[in-house]
Amino acid sequence: MTERDPSTREVGGEPPAEDWREQTTPGLLPLGGGASSVGSGGHGYPDSGESYYTTPDYSTRPVPVRRPDGLAGLLLVLAGLAAAVSLVLRWLREPGDIGWDLVGRGFDDLGGGFGNLVDSGFWQPLAVVLGGGVLFVLGLLLWLPARTHRFLGVLALFVSLLALAGVLVPLASESWDPGAFRLGFWFACAVGVLGLLGALKAMLTGPRYGTR
Repeated sequence: MTERDPSTREVGGEPPAEDWREQTTPGLLPLGGGASSVGSGGHGYPDSGESYYTTPDYSTRPVPVRRPDGLAGLLLVLAGLAAAVSLVLRWLREPGDIGWDLVGRGFDDLGGGFGNLVDSGFWQPLAVVLGGGVLFVLGLLLWLPARTHRFLGVLALFVSLLALAGVLVPLASESWDPGAFRLGFWFACAVGVLGLLGALKAMLTGPRYGTR
C-alpha cells in the first residue's frame, strides 16, 4: 500500500486547517487577521502618528488676544499726576496765583455762563486740570486687558488736544515768552504732551493675534 502524500487531497475532501480560517462570514475579521476594518462601518485603524479623528479639538485660526496697553496707560496716568502737581504751583509770574486758585476762579466764572467763562480766559486752567483727571482715569482703563484700546485712545486724543489748547492760548498771548510763566504752567504743558503721546500709542497699537 502506497503512503499517501499529505500535501494532496481528494476533491470534496476536508480542507486543511490553514484554509479553514479563511472560510468565515464575510465582513468579519478572521482570527489573527489584519488591521483593516473596511466594511465594518467603524473608524479605520490609525497608523503611527495618526488618530481616529482628523479635526483637532482647538481652532488653529488666529484670534485677537486680550491684553493691556501698559505704556499708553502709564503716559496717561503721568499726565493726570502732572495736572495734580500743577494745582499747588504758581502758573504765572504776575499774578502769582497757584493752579488751585485759577481753577476756583474758573468755576466761579462758569456759574455766570459758558460765554462768561470763555471771555474771562479761565477756561484754560479748567481744561488742563479737568482734562488731566479724565486722562488719569483713561490711563487706568488702558491697563485692563482688551483686544484693542483704540476707542480709549480716541477719547484721550480729544482730551489731550483740549488740554494743549489751554496752554497754547496763554503762550501765544504772551508772545511765546517763557519768562512770563512759572513752574506750575510747565507741569500744565506736560499734561497735554503726555496725554497726546499716550493717546497716539493706544490708537496706533493694533490687536495682537494668537491661537487657542
